[in-house]
Amino acid sequence: MIKFSILIANYNNGKYFKDCYNSLINQTYENWEAIIVDDASTDNSIEIIQSLIKDDPRFRIYHNSINQGCGFTKRECMEYANGEICAYLDPDDALYPEAIEKIIQEFTVQNYIVASYSQMMLCNDALVPDKVFASTKQIYNDRYFFNCPIQFAHFFAFKKDTYLKTSGINPELKSAVDQDLYLKILEHGDVKYIKEPLYLYRLHAKGISQQAAKQSAKVSFAKVIHETMKRRGIKKINNQTVPEKYADPQEIFQLLDYQTNKIHRLISKIKITLKL
Repeated sequence: MIKFSILIANYNNGKYFKDCYNSLINQTYENWEAIIVDDASTDNSIEIIQSLIKDDPRFRIYHNSINQGCGFTKRECMEYANGEICAYLDPDDALYPEAIEKIIQEFTVQNYIVASYSQMMLCNDALVPDKVFASTKQIYNDRYFFNCPIQFAHFFAFKKDTYLKTSGINPELKSAVDQDLYLKILEHGDVKYIKEPLYLYRLHAKGISQQAAKQSAKVSFAKVIHETMKRRGIKKINNQTVPEKYADPQEIFQLLDYQTNKIHRLISKIKITLKL
């Protein structure tokens, strides 16, 4: 029976963790573990989390002695994971009850894939569902796919063996950490799109990816894309030369002709229609 590792990097999200916890213990699939790494929270996260997980050996919690940031902490989660399939779950979010089971089914039926992703449901501060995140689409994965504009986010699950073939999550990143992971994993094989929401994404003012952090995230995303171009040996895009060193994020985004991704999606639809 395939083991699934849920990876949770926590920082000051104690007030939301109970919803996250409840969504895990209510999973229809039973062979999972939850790895929690707390990044030196200053709220009562540790007390709340420990009180909830204390009688359940499926949960393990670790602590950073000082605040290290999102990239470092998510990388640490992977260091402790024992599952064959892994996925990140933010401590202020939650999963639908059949999320893990449906992910496992995809990896079992299509064992050649290295990752899968689903739609996600946007929710309010109380985790009440509002609407499905509209940008999630069937992607056409090749060396020029950068997930920009964003075409998928949560719920992304991947093979641990595939992760170990990469350089891993960049510990220096404070944001765009997931984008870095996606692009590295997708360089090693096919990905399966599950066209239904498996992930409940909470919108609230303190979320790391919310409005106040958008500019910082944009800069980090540009750095991730630039590193991806270099890693893939891409020297030109749309007849424009990729800068050797990262400079202005706008310079990176201007290299990306958004029509390219639109063409890729069209090709993907054609392939699906023709069952290629």
